[in-house]
Amino acid sequence: MKITAIPQLYRNLKRWREILTVLRRYGLADWLSRYQSLPFRDSFKDASGVPLSQYSSEERVRMALTDLGPTFIKLGQMLAARPDIVGPQLGQELKRLRADVQPDAIEKVRETLTKELGAEYLKQFQFIDPIPLATASIGQVHRATLNDGRRVVIKVQRTDIERTVRQDMEVLGGVAQLAERVEGFAVWGPCQIVAQMSTMLQRELDFGRERQNLEVFGEMLASQSEHVVIPKPIRELCTRRVLVMDELAGEPLSSVLSDAHQDRRQLTGKVSAASNPHHLSESIARIYLTMIFDEGLFHADPHSGNLLLLDDGRLGILDFGMVGRIDETLRETIEEMMGCIATGDQNRLTRLIRRIGDTPPTLDESLLAIDLAEFVGTYGRQHLSEFDLTGALNELSDILHRHAIQLPSQSALLLKMLISLEGTFRELGASFDSLAIVHQFVRKSMLRRLSPRRRIRQARRIYLEAEHFLELVPDEVLTLLQQARRGEMRLTLEHQRLGPTVNRMVLGVMASAVFLGSSLLLAMKVPPLLFPERNFLAMHEMSILGMLGILASCSVMMWLLLAINRSGHLTRNNED
Repeated sequence: MKITAIPQLYRNLKRWREILTVLRRYGLADWLSRYQSLPFRDSFKDASGVPLSQYSSEERVRMALTDLGPTFIKLGQMLAARPDIVGPQLGQELKRLRADVQPDAIEKVRETLTKELGAEYLKQFQFIDPIPLATASIGQVHRATLNDGRRVVIKVQRTDIERTVRQDMEVLGGVAQLAERVEGFAVWGPCQIVAQMSTMLQRELDFGRERQNLEVFGEMLASQSEHVVIPKPIRELCTRRVLVMDELAGEPLSSVLSDAHQDRRQLTGKVSAASNPHHLSESIARIYLTMIFDEGLFHADPHSGNLLLLDDGRLGILDFGMVGRIDETLRETIEEMMGCIATGDQNRLTRLIRRIGDTPPTLDESLLAIDLAEFVGTYGRQHLSEFDLTGALNELSDILHRHAIQLPSQSALLLKMLISLEGTFRELGASFDSLAIVHQFVRKSMLRRLSPRRRIRQARRIYLEAEHFLELVPDEVLTLLQQARRGEMRLTLEHQRLGPTVNRMVLGVMASAVFLGSSLLLAMKVPPLLFPERNFLAMHEMSILGMLGILASCSVMMWLLLAINRSGHLTRNNED
């Protein structure tokens, strides 16, 4: 540990103790759940009195993150978007994470509004509902009415949430540094995950970014205003900690779905006949695929709680704190991957996954190719109307997790969004071919890739890069030649993961030296001696020190042999 980290550790000592208490409680419960006969197996219970040992491991992880507070809930929600890291089962469980927090008192909300909007902010409003409409880990939402009669909602950041997040991120940073030292965790890059989470939380804490996202998506989807509505922010009443936007008159899709589960033939009476599950699902699919394939910018959290069914039958989308962006190269790679699945080309699919993902040095390419061949054989032959998109995405996530292939953050966010979107379709019980719509957009994207305009733009980019390369290379070559002439060139070699190998080699040399020395002791009959008289085994005047040295060196060499065998590198057939 660096000496500069000591003040930080002391400052967060109380929080460390709280975290360790929660982890110890759920960790012991997880260990006890493996032993059915222990009398105290059910000693750890949740708030409702149910023994923790009766929950699955994934459920215990979710419950522990919930007990640890807002920052760890956000960590779980972020990991839910990374099934390539945590696996599809835990990722599915982490999607259930919701912040169960008490709302701030209205007095604290008014203090925040006063600090952000000024002491006379009440002159802008006719009414502010003191009872929050919704509460989350970062902020809470209140209904309000402006002086001109416009109905709005006010999203206010929770008191002291920035300090809490900063403290927890320091703790998580320390945990990540410890995890980097464990080989099983280091492959996933814990420090990188914490850094990404810190960036994401800083963005969510800045409501100015969400206001900007609302404006961008409002302009982007203006041509589809007959199908979708994005809340319009009131720019002059928005700050870093306060967001004021139009209220959408409707009800969450989750509440509509509860009625739809009871009777899938009809929705509630408030919904127009045009907005049946089939049309609604098709409209949602087209809106989100337009975001992905046409704009490269998408709303990353399309669960049923963030989707509103308005009174006029249109779709309203909420919560733009988390959005994803994909560049043209990534979008084209995704299109090629879908084409490989459709044509059954697993070799091309393997190369694309290696190109788009961060593969570990110990990747077994032959085993990955076998898993992808089975994946393509299962889903590449399915008819469009029978294609299980959720199953395909979850199985692909499981393959990536099994082979420790880490996707770029935006690719993982897109994967999570597609799984969440398909789950919403299933909840709606829609009987339409979602994959057929995907193929329409892919076909349109492929035609756009072949268009002369794109070819001209691509040729221009290649020309500019080649021109820059030709201008740069001669100077670099001359610099290298000058350094070589002056004898200033240096070659730096950095070894990775050679520590255990070097230690084994040194230990083997020492064991060999002890063996040779002990053999000399035996040959020269160095006292003290055993067997002064010759026995039936022909042993006579054996040096005790020599025998002990040979036994010790043989034991060390046998231990080294077993250790090398366990690592899988004993013969050439086991090499990576």
